[in-house]
Amino acid sequence: MDGSWMAVLLLVALFGLLSVGIWVSVSLMGVGMLAMALFSNSPVGKVLATTVWGGSTSWTLTALPMFIWMGELLFHTRLADNLFRGLAPWVNSLPGRLMHVNVYACAIFAAVSGSSPATCATIGRMTYPELKRRGYDERMSLGSLAGSGTLGLLIPPSIILIVYGVAAEVSIPKLFIGGILPGGLLALMFSGYIASWALLNPDKTPPAEREVTWLERIAAARYVLPVVLLMIAVLGSIYGGVATATEAAVLGVTGALVLSFFVSRTLTWEAFRASVVGAYRMSCMVGLIIAGAAFLTVAIAFTGLPKLLAVWVIGLGLSPFALIGVLTVIYIIMGCFMDGISIVVLTASVFMPTIRETGIDLVWFGVFLVLVSEMSCVTPPVGLNLFVIQGLSDRPIGWTGRAAMPFFIMMMVMVAILALFPSLATWLPKRVM
Repeated sequence: MDGSWMAVLLLVALFGLLSVGIWVSVSLMGVGMLAMALFSNSPVGKVLATTVWGGSTSWTLTALPMFIWMGELLFHTRLADNLFRGLAPWVNSLPGRLMHVNVYACAIFAAVSGSSPATCATIGRMTYPELKRRGYDERMSLGSLAGSGTLGLLIPPSIILIVYGVAAEVSIPKLFIGGILPGGLLALMFSGYIASWALLNPDKTPPAEREVTWLERIAAARYVLPVVLLMIAVLGSIYGGVATATEAAVLGVTGALVLSFFVSRTLTWEAFRASVVGAYRMSCMVGLIIAGAAFLTVAIAFTGLPKLLAVWVIGLGLSPFALIGVLTVIYIIMGCFMDGISIVVLTASVFMPTIRETGIDLVWFGVFLVLVSEMSCVTPPVGLNLFVIQGLSDRPIGWTGRAAMPFFIMMMVMVAILALFPSLATWLPKRVM
């Protein structure tokens, strides 16, 4: 069968299974079994068993549940709640005032969480009631929260960067370092948009309750300090070569336990149990998706489709820049129907032969892939951050999607900047490692 018809058939089968509500992991395995049954003579059961086992027992993946547990510990204690008290005095004089807390609190929490929905839910639970009580514009408050929550995917340690590193066999520490500058720049772009909007709509931002002194700002910093120190310990141990990503994840969990027990004194048995259950559920979900995608990747390799795709793309004579433009459109469309992790594990290995043939840096491509996958968090109908915002505000998905649209556009601009200046993602890894 022609490669294009094979790809169309498998895509139709995948989206058909997803549309009827079948789990993503099961859908991936189902399409893999279909591909092998129709286009290969290899034993489906044997390949399924060995691939799922091999994809689920990678040592690198052990960092995943630990980073997830660290974020859950912060979610169920007051360490994250204190971010509002610590950041509010510092942004009170900026145009847009306390709405900037959404951006910077998400950026800080993302550096110790790695999950976009967890970042959005934790910071939203803390900031939204305060912003609403003080009379801030609800559309901008929720839109900035949905957009800033996506920083959990890009700012390291990122769950998706770990997944991509395993799938593409790329150094995870290099990916973490590569995400720092683009993640920081994106946070500044979000903050800049909020400031510009506030200057154009001065009547929608309540006046400052009072002038905040520098002494009060310095005193408030103590509420942010524990989380910042945890972030420095985790990332510093990786960048300094002291620990691997897995060892740093264990260090992060230990630090979160110590801080929540001895500093904030909010580590109750109920909070500990809830954090373990939350980490267990998220880890199982991600693990099943990775296992299903691993099998689908191997199954598609048996059909020869990746090679046909690579030959077809190379035959088009596209420049690397044009190829990235095409992939961006593909990923945006996929993001309307799938979450970021599913997109990465489904497409990373499929596109790897083509990416290698065109000479694109794999660290840069990982950062690009995570950035475009971020958009799936704010695009209906399957935007995870939009579901979180809906739960916080009872607003419909369409309303929250429109509120987040300016930040989606900011992410599109960031993709263009990253394509024009690839050193944003590659300079720091080359200097540090």
